[in-house]
Amino acid sequence: MKRILFVASVLAFLLTACGPKATPTIDPAQVQASAVAAANTMVALTQAAIPTATPIPPTPIPTDTPLPSPTPIPLPTLSTQTQPTVPPASGGSSGDPCNAPMDVAQAGPTFLLVIRNNTKGLITVTIGISTKNKFGQCGYLSFSNIPRGQNVSAQVPQTLGGSCYWAYAWINDPKQQTNVSGGGYCWNNKDKVYLDVYYDRFTFHQ
Repeated sequence: MKRILFVASVLAFLLTACGPKATPTIDPAQVQASAVAAANTMVALTQAAIPTATPIPPTPIPTDTPLPSPTPIPLPTLSTQTQPTVPPASGGSSGDPCNAPMDVAQAGPTFLLVIRNNTKGLITVTIGISTKNKFGQCGYLSFSNIPRGQNVSAQVPQTLGGSCYWAYAWINDPKQQTNVSGGGYCWNNKDKVYLDVYYDRFTFHQ
């Protein structure tokens, strides 16, 4: 009887070993762990792909310090009541006799100087010699507010081979205020000399 049971047990074992293998089952816990890992990986990659936002610079806080105001540049003006400044003689100083009105009576022979205004405004003309002539005289002479188209005349000392005259004119034309200067006028005529004043020059003839 025991022998029969032993043989039956061996056959049953052999039949079980030769039978088809059972299909392996998937562990739900393992599947969940894999899904969580994959999801975490995707989230990490997505976050890495997002560009980093540039921080906005802070807004400057206003202060009570006022901004510097622009300094206006003064514009040159010509006043109708301002007389022109007489040009200084060479080497002139406050005590220089050549930087003062000329003593015509003591300056020797004279001639008639006629100054003609060829502009459209009032003019003031100053002439002078900057070194003493043979009579020991020098200085300047001024002729003020000569109207447009008009002329003035005066007896003026001759240069007589000494220092020649310089000339300066201030032209007070509201539309074209300007000045003119010249020099080297050696007037030795015993009769008459015409000095014409224009906006940009002097001309003269004897």
